[in-house]
Amino acid sequence: MQEGDKEEGLDGALHGVSEKTRRKLQKFEREGLHVRKDADQRKVMEEVFDRVTLMAIDELISRRDLAKLEGVINSGKESRVYRATSIGGGPLAVKVYLTSTSEFRKRLPYISGDRRFAHIPSNSRALVYLWTRKEFKNLNLAGTAGVRVPRPLACLRNIIVMEYIGDSNGRSPTFAESEVDEQDYDWTFETIAHLSKRARLIHADLSEYNIFKSNSERVLFDMGSAVDSAHPKAIEFLKRDVYNMVRFFSKRGIFRRDANSWMKDLI
Repeated sequence: MQEGDKEEGLDGALHGVSEKTRRKLQKFEREGLHVRKDADQRKVMEEVFDRVTLMAIDELISRRDLAKLEGVINSGKESRVYRATSIGGGPLAVKVYLTSTSEFRKRLPYISGDRRFAHIPSNSRALVYLWTRKEFKNLNLAGTAGVRVPRPLACLRNIIVMEYIGDSNGRSPTFAESEVDEQDYDWTFETIAHLSKRARLIHADLSEYNIFKSNSERVLFDMGSAVDSAHPKAIEFLKRDVYNMVRFFSKRGIFRRDANSWMKDLI
């Protein structure tokens, strides 16, 4: 919590939240539908669902952007991704960025220098909100340019509601969790090129861990780090993305060109 938030713990965080959402989140905690089922449950719940985040969830429910939260899809230092249900009963993914983490200070190089974000806030919470809007904007830009990413549906404070990539058995596996082939290789480098030339974006954090493989479909995700192609470090970030994917496919026995060769075509 920021200075000035006097309430402590989940019970304090629930002040100002509707009774309906209060009951849902308390049930959510009791059933352990988050991160891991151990002695750290309450700590994790408080870390993710502070008062302002709970109020944002309440507003998203009131706006009918989602109906309810379910279990965790993925957990990281900066965010948690939850499966959710839409008003129509379909699956959604809800990404909640942690407002209590210090990790975002390490992300300043991906914001500073991006011409779309002239003012960089010094307040940690405001920085998280900026990062959330940045990912939402990047997803929209990429999707509009024809790059397959999860469709962004709503954004509020530190929360993004987006298309769920998976089925009733769970989220789709990533490249790291899948068998990959030459079609995956071609898709990857075509996508890097399309993202750069059509969306004017560099992913800047690309690896085998942020590409879903769902049957014959491949989906690029985790677009928070993506920078405008005019960013001062765009070429550096692009080269790192290309190197990461050449390395990954080489380890899987698929090699056609080295990173330097690819870069000549991409810049």
